[in-house]
Amino acid sequence: MKKKINMKYHHRLVIAYKGTSYFGWQDLGTSDPRPTVQASIQQILKRICKYQNCTISASSRTDAGVHAQGQVIKITIPMAIESGKLLLGMNSLLPDDIRIMQCEPCAAEFNPNKDSKSKEYHYYFCTDTIYNPVLNDILVHIPSNSKASDTVSLDIELMKEACKLFIGEHDFYSFAKRDANMSSTFRTVFSCDIMESQPSTFGNKIYYLKIEGKGFLRHMVRFIAGALFALGKNKLSLNDISEALVNHKEKKISPKAKARGLHLIKVSY
Repeated sequence: MKKKINMKYHHRLVIAYKGTSYFGWQDLGTSDPRPTVQASIQQILKRICKYQNCTISASSRTDAGVHAQGQVIKITIPMAIESGKLLLGMNSLLPDDIRIMQCEPCAAEFNPNKDSKSKEYHYYFCTDTIYNPVLNDILVHIPSNSKASDTVSLDIELMKEACKLFIGEHDFYSFAKRDANMSSTFRTVFSCDIMESQPSTFGNKIYYLKIEGKGFLRHMVRFIAGALFALGKNKLSLNDISEALVNHKEKKISPKAKARGLHLIKVSY
């Protein structure tokens, strides 16, 4: 009697999601019922594949409340399904805040995290005195004018100047969450700048931190954004940031920025 061969089929997907309702990307396991993006996709794949074993790996493990427009994942399934049909089938079953944007076959060896050449994140914020609440889930409000004693206008030009300090290879120990499993805290940032979004009906002063690098430590972009906001409020100096890139700071020079402003935009290969 011939042994049955279990065929595996691999697809590379680009997905977008609004992270507001999820406790991050990574499946938390059966002991933790909190919803994650990975678990939601896993459930749909199992339905499509008649509850046979399916696996998922991702380019980035985004945190709770973080969004993505260009997350790249690899799925391995036990059924031969044409990519276009798989895309349509998954989108018909997924919740409205998760969408498969692209789907194509890929090699079994493809690793969406290790094979990536760069990742681009945006951190969105607005400086209107009163901001549009429609945007509450996807950006952070940092008012430029207020009667509150602890709020001052953001110095955007100074923040742009500080962005240059992060470009290149640096030790980002002082700008990341402690991780005992991380072998190195050195990372290379290819570009970093503060950009202004085009005016829209949602608000006139919407900006974003645009940062691209080979890879990022946990919470690294949020700690960088938090330091830039503190600098823009005159609570930090350029020298404070420079020093933190040279010397390990056990106490952070500023709080990390809130999760909801962070978006994974693109992963390049």
